[in-house]
Amino acid sequence: MLLVLIAFVVFLLLGMPVAFAIGIAGSLFFVQQESLPATIPLQLAITQTQNFALLAVPLFIVAGNFMNKSGITGHLLNLASVLAGRLKGGLAQVSIALATLMGGVSGSCIADAAMQTRMLGDEMVKRGFTRGYAASVLSFGSLMTPIIPPGIGFILYGTVGQVSIGRLFAAGILPALLLWAALALTIVITSHRRGYAPERKARPTVREVGGALWGGIWAILFPVMLLLGLRFGIFTPSEIGAFAVVYAVLVGLFAYRQLKAAGVREALQGSLVDVGAVMFLLALSAIFGYGIVFERIPEVISATMLDLTKNPDLVMGLVVAFILLAGCFVDGAVLIIMLTPIFLPLVQALGADPVHFGVVFIVAATIGNFTPPVGAAMFAVCSILKCPVGEYTRESLPFLAAVSLVTLLLVFVPEVVLFVPDLIFGKEP
Repeated sequence: MLLVLIAFVVFLLLGMPVAFAIGIAGSLFFVQQESLPATIPLQLAITQTQNFALLAVPLFIVAGNFMNKSGITGHLLNLASVLAGRLKGGLAQVSIALATLMGGVSGSCIADAAMQTRMLGDEMVKRGFTRGYAASVLSFGSLMTPIIPPGIGFILYGTVGQVSIGRLFAAGILPALLLWAALALTIVITSHRRGYAPERKARPTVREVGGALWGGIWAILFPVMLLLGLRFGIFTPSEIGAFAVVYAVLVGLFAYRQLKAAGVREALQGSLVDVGAVMFLLALSAIFGYGIVFERIPEVISATMLDLTKNPDLVMGLVVAFILLAGCFVDGAVLIIMLTPIFLPLVQALGADPVHFGVVFIVAATIGNFTPPVGAAMFAVCSILKCPVGEYTRESLPFLAAVSLVTLLLVFVPEVVLFVPDLIFGKEP
């Protein structure tokens, strides 16, 4: 298995796409095992895609693409400006608020960061923000996206770990609001030192607030309706993905009336590419994961950590530290697929709640998208803004510190994560 891991790292350093790196490296395990039939890798890849629960993944991807083409972004931008425009930091505060409101629409931190950079990046630079600061805000602001329903990360984690997706959706809401508050406070502090002015000078009127809320109501209702549908057993996670697609189309056609034939075509084309990439990654990850289980690596890692300490909080802290480090080199979705079978049984054996661990895991894995050397969201934002990675890295340190503190809070105070799911679904025995 050591050869497999070395090959995987080498392939990544050579710039090979992650899915191919996982699949080819995983296949090397079977080359070394003469007792295993050569047909197993193909069988594993096909079997992995036949999981019925995974049907929710392409459906939510399609729904997100249709929501992005429905005209909802402009309404949410207006709402974000009304809510956060008077805070220190101007457009930086607006971008953080917009990222939080867009979480239930895009579902991808990389897509959200890229979209917001195209919308607000140049304007932020024109208003005096340094490129590194603007890129940091736009990048870290999308951290909330994967943990607001319907985050794809929750679906992957819930499917791999056999954890309630409905409870995961609910558990992400309060942590997302805490991350928003932490980033907004960081912007206030840094903007005060740099002299960045608010976007709006006058307090919004009741009429403005009401109009902005009404304009964004369909996006705000989206995650609410998903949770209610799951709570009352109206839909299964797969069925609610189909509902999300229908809802997105109806909003675009009848609520905002901005979904045209060209938008439908672009949404379907984008969904085809996104679904293909995700499912190909899932299929090839089964080849890699077989060797991990065959060599009993989860048991080895668990035993090693338990030899260090049996304190659940310390073990959780060690796991999160490992995920944060791994996230600097490997994409968050890949970490969820690869590491869930390793670490979830470990923390469950120590009495940790799988929903609590799932939220912490996904937040920690997503942070890696914003950090060197291979952060996908970081590179997307820096390339659009033409910002050097070195400048971005320096300017992002306050934001990295803020989200790290929130992550520590989530690790050691599980009630913060479990309050909303226990309120909606009841406490698990």
